[in-house]
Amino acid sequence: MAKTARVLQRLYLLSIPVVFLLLVLRQSLGLSPWWNLAAVVLVGALFAAAATSRAVWHRAERKREAPDPVEVAPPVSGEWTAVNSPADKVPSHGVRGTGQEYAIDVFVDSGRPLVDGWWPVTRRPDDGFPAFGQPILAVADATVVHVSDGQRDHRSRNSYPGLLYLFGEGCVRAFGGVHRIFGNRVVLDLGGGVYAAYAHLKRGSIEVAEGDRVTAGQRIGLCGNSGNSSEPHLHFQLMDHPEIPRATGVPFRWTGVGVPGAGRPFAAAPAPR
Repeated sequence: MAKTARVLQRLYLLSIPVVFLLLVLRQSLGLSPWWNLAAVVLVGALFAAAATSRAVWHRAERKREAPDPVEVAPPVSGEWTAVNSPADKVPSHGVRGTGQEYAIDVFVDSGRPLVDGWWPVTRRPDDGFPAFGQPILAVADATVVHVSDGQRDHRSRNSYPGLLYLFGEGCVRAFGGVHRIFGNRVVLDLGGGVYAAYAHLKRGSIEVAEGDRVTAGQRIGLCGNSGNSSEPHLHFQLMDHPEIPRATGVPFRWTGVGVPGAGRPFAAAPAPR
């Protein structure tokens, strides 16, 4: 179905310049005046077929049976709030690529709205964002398979002008790939073909190296604001491949928490070590 949708979409896009050219050359080619109507019907039919096929494919994708969630310990401890949660929609971040199908973002509520309005346009990550510098924990006994550090913790983008800037910045960051989107990050091999990815960590805070063994509840770094981030928070996801660009998302449950919905505060206890 996905292949059919792509083929129909390409035929529709290809038909537009071809039909336009034939309309321009209709008289010189001796085409009947009825060609105008036929051309419009042809383009409309291809558009309808492409749109219908793509809609059917998307509905099938949404109804696709999800695998059983993998239960792991929470990656944070204390009082946090979820946003962009798979408890509310899948894919939670609007994309199925880069292992983000069941990803979740969590932050510490500062008592201020997520969008600050028009002023201040931007703030330092340590200015009123209690998530910044909070410990980030291993969710299971695991092996560190990837570490990336060195990106700066930039200022917030959570005002209206900041969000507009973030949208444009995100388009630019997309050309830089996962490195610029996820920022400072750690990937753990949990075994059984399941990997945990942590993104937007604080620069210089990562305490593990590739090849290290970690235990559930062990601190691996600190929450930061690197990469494509509006304010300090943790982006967490389980996936089926150690390389984020090649990964498919895996659903999760946090022990004692479950999967918190967007906007819902939750209390997480660290895993016993």
